[in-house]
Amino acid sequence: MTEIRWHSRAGQGAVTGAKSLGDVVATTGKEVQAFALYGSAKRGAALRAYNRIDDEQILNHAKFMNPDFVLVIDPALAFTDNITEHEAEHTKYIITTHLSKEELLAGIPALAGKEERVYIVDCVQISLDTIGRSIPNAPMLGAFVKISGMFELDYFLDNMKRVLAKFPQKIIDGNMNAITRAYNEVK
Repeated sequence: MTEIRWHSRAGQGAVTGAKSLGDVVATTGKEVQAFALYGSAKRGAALRAYNRIDDEQILNHAKFMNPDFVLVIDPALAFTDNITEHEAEHTKYIITTHLSKEELLAGIPALAGKEERVYIVDCVQISLDTIGRSIPNAPMLGAFVKISGMFELDYFLDNMKRVLAKFPQKIIDGNMNAITRAYNEVK
């Protein structure tokens, strides 16, 4: 089973990102869960969203997991939230930041010794450039596609177009550009 934990603030699109990822995963015939847990529903409140992906029916509905991937789409939460909580030895971290990897790691002692499993991408700037708003979920999906190797980029983009079909073409195009750019820029 693949488990993914998203760290975000309300309004940044983590819940939508988790559900969109779940929608694309469902096209592969795999079982998937996408859910979120948060206190206040106010814009800006910290929240966590989750995905589980497996070849067999998923009977576990608990929020507790040992994530294979931790996706941090709010840069401040990398420093203030316990992003390494319940980590596995192989957990990979994809973190939104404008900092260099060295600067980021220097500020988060819990990531010491995990440098080869930490990936960075500036999802906020990418979303501002491509979508025109700071909604970093689409770039994070692009970075996840690259790091996880779960999908070919073209397959993911084609299915995301279907997920976003209710939106105007300008929004769809912005999201496709954001996903592609993050896929190419994550390091």
